[in-house]
Formats: sequence, C-alpha cells, structure tokens
Amino acid sequence: IVRGMDMEEKIIELKHVNKHYGGVHALKDIDFDLNRGEIHCLIGQNGCGKSTMIKVISGVIDVDEGSEVILDGRKSGGGSARQAMNNGVRVIYQDLSLFPNLTVAENIAFDRHVDKSVKGVSWTQIYQKAEEVIDRMHIELNLESLAEELSIADRQLVAIARALATNAKILIMDEPTSSLTRKEVNVLFSIIKSLQEKGMTIMFVSHKLDEIIEIAERITVMRDGQMISTFENKDVDETNLAHLISGQQITYQQDFVEHGDEEVLRIENLSCGRQYRDVSFSVKKGEILGIIGLLGAGRTELASSIFGMNPPESGKILLHGREVNFRNNREAIASRIAYVPEDRLLQGLVLNQSVENNTIISIIQKLKNKLGMIDKKECRAITQRWIDELRIKSALPEINASAMSGGNQQKIVISKWLSTEPEVLILDQPTNGIDIAAKNTIYELIRELSRQGMSIIMISDEAAEIYYNCPRALVMHKGKIVKELDCSAITESEFSQEVLSD
Repeated sequence: IVRGMDMEEKIIELKHVNKHYGGVHALKDIDFDLNRGEIHCLIGQNGCGKSTMIKVISGVIDVDEGSEVILDGRKSGGGSARQAMNNGVRVIYQDLSLFPNLTVAENIAFDRHVDKSVKGVSWTQIYQKAEEVIDRMHIELNLESLAEELSIADRQLVAIARALATNAKILIMDEPTSSLTRKEVNVLFSIIKSLQEKGMTIMFVSHKLDEIIEIAERITVMRDGQMISTFENKDVDETNLAHLISGQQITYQQDFVEHGDEEVLRIENLSCGRQYRDVSFSVKKGEILGIIGLLGAGRTELASSIFGMNPPESGKILLHGREVNFRNNREAIASRIAYVPEDRLLQGLVLNQSVENNTIISIIQKLKNKLGMIDKKECRAITQRWIDELRIKSALPEINASAMSGGNQQKIVISKWLSTEPEVLILDQPTNGIDIAAKNTIYELIRELSRQGMSIIMISDEAAEIYYNCPRALVMHKGKIVKELDCSAITESEFSQEVLSD
C-alpha cells in the first residue's frame, strides 16, 4: 500500500470511517487520503461503497461515531454539504443533476451564483462566464439551448463546465466519461491535467480501466465497503486491477452462439431526416447483432424507431416478413420487441419507485386477474427471480431504485424488459457505468438469451464489447451503415482499426 505524503500535503483524510444503513455496513473502517494537486482514481464493483465515499467527502451524509473526516486540515463529522462546498469540494454525479428547464449558460452559472448569494442577475455576466468555461474546454455548445434538449454527451459536458465555473479545489467526478466519445474524453483529460497544474485535486471514479491507467497518479481499489489497496499508477496494469476489483481472474474470449437461418427482423431502406439514412439489415432468430459507432452516428435514433418511439420517414420494418408500422412503444411491446435505453435515469427507471415496481411496470396489465387485481406474490416472485439471475447486489424488492448503485440500476432496467419475454431485445449501451465483473454477468446473460432463441441487437461504442459478443457487427457513421464486419474472421486490433477508420 502506498502511503501518502506529509500531513501538510493531504487535502482530504478519512480515518477509521464507518457508515451503517440499518443492518447494512456500507463503509468498514476506511482509511483514505487525497494529496493536494493529485489525480486519484477510485475503483471497485457496483455497490462496493464508492458512492457512499463520495457522499461522505462531499458532506451529503454523516458518518458513524468514532469516524474522522478531515477536509483541508479541518475536522468534519460529515453531513454538512455546505461546509464541504465552502472547503472547495465539488461533485459531478453520474446522474449529472442538471436543471432540464434551464439553458446551458444558466446551468453552468448556477452554482457560482448560489455560492456568492448574488442578489441580482446579470445575464451578460452569466453568458460571459459560460463562454469562458466552454472555451477552456475547447468544445462547442449552444448556450441558449435548454439542458433537456441536449444529447447525453452534451449534458455531461455541461455538468463538467458547471463544476469548473466555481472556485473548486477538489473536483470529484463520478463516471464522467460514460457518455463521451474518445475525442471528448481526450478534451476532458486535457482539462483535468490543466486544472491539476493550477493546483486542483481530482478524484476520478470510473469502471473504464484503460482510462484509469491513462489519467491516474494513484489508484485506490474498494471491495465490499473496504479498502483493498492504494497503488502508484506504475505498479499496476489493467489485468491486475480487474483481479483486485472482482477477486477473480476475468478474461474475455469470443464465445459465439450458433443460430439458424430464420429471419425475425428486417429493416429495409429506413430513413429519418438527418438522424439516419437508407439503413438496411436483418436479424436471425438467436443472433446477437452488433451496431457500433461513435456518439452521434444515429444508433440510438435508429433503435428508437424500431421500438416505435421515433417514426421513420421512409423505409420498412418487417417482423417475420410482415411489415409493421408502430405508432408508439406499446405497439412494439405487444409485438414482443423490447428496448433497454442508453439513458437509464431519464428513460429507463422511475427512481422514486421500488425495485419491484420498476421490474413489473412493463407487464402490469398481464399481472391483473379477471377482477383487475394484481397478485402481489407473483410480483414479488418475478422481481426476486431477476434479482437472483442478474445478481443485483444488495437489492430488496421494496428498496427504491434511487438507492441503488448505477450498475445495479442498469440491471433493474434490463430486468424490466426481460420480464416482458421479448422476441427481439435491443440493448443500447447495456454495460454503461457497470464494473468489469457485472459486465461479465450481463454478457453471460445475453449469450444465454441467444441460446434460448432471442434475437438481440447490441449497440455500443466499446469495440471490445461488440467484438467478443457479436459474431456480426455493423459500423454506423453519420447516420449510415458504412460496413459489415465478421468478428470471427479478424483480430480485436483489426476490428478496432476498421471501426475507427471511418
């Protein structure tokens, strides 16, 4: 274990920190520190305690008696978000926490105005400050656009810009790159290093091991609410980290499921304005078809059209050779098509409802008896089945979805749609924000569903995810399918080069 620098150089210290939620011991005797001006990555499986750690440091929750939290030399008992903010702590949460009905400029300036208790509003200053931050990030955003109108990638950038607009000393980023293209990740990393040069401390939480190795100076691994080890970057690689995170050796290899020639879904010359054009492909029974391309390629818009949420302007969608024209997603569900969306928080979950309610919401009509009553025992049995099969950690049917980690929330969304027993399952970024062990669980589930005859469309921007799970992959670029790749016939490196060549 790497010991920190001298006491004077530590900007955050946690000593013997414990946190209980009822009978759940979320943090167990945590000793942790951040050195002033360092980039420190915190990693671990979903539900290991990373989010609780962030909430302790940022003052959102208090800690058990006997725990010590020291921010910039001052003792804190936790539970004071204002005190943490006054000490310069800023958090970019995974759910972004933007105001959807405010403009980009207003979202960026919001925290700064609250901090300074500004009595009046100078719109000129708001837009000037927003423009300055955007320029520093070397990105383009329409400052007058409402946050709700933006793509996930752009909303992520707004959240980062909002944090940078304050006088932050410690910037905590929870999965900040989950919805960014590689180009945008490069921009973000450049910004992070620039902020570090100015003395800012960065705590970076991510499941993407390659990015962690690229950006971190020190890396702390958590498992089951405990600290496993803290390493200097030079002392570990991705394989070591994967083993430390999961406690098991995880290696990926192609394990394709054979499928027959029966065609289930066919898309013919489908077009929708500037979103996508002249898209054609088919999916066989039991096939796992990959669609890969950078954010903005039109992948999600295409998936939404197949699911009845984004009517195409021309072309055909055929199920078992019969043309369908879905007017809404209810008609798609009735035809046994399911869609796990990219944005689980806005489109996938009802956060203030229980795990059980989220799981059964798509099949609630089927669960009614002749009197219109719902069998609670059957609801509980269905929910528990998916909790067990998807290994949703620390989940009880009655717990609210908002209390679950990001990865476990994603599993709940998947369970919701699997409960509809679909014939065609569309997965849009199915492992976004999920740790390496949980990813493996999802991949095993997808292969098992394929063996049972389910046709699956997997959309991702991770080359390895498509390469190891999809025998056939379509590369999408600027709204068009530009090539089809046989993943079994090329190496992973060749596959990545083919994807990036466009």
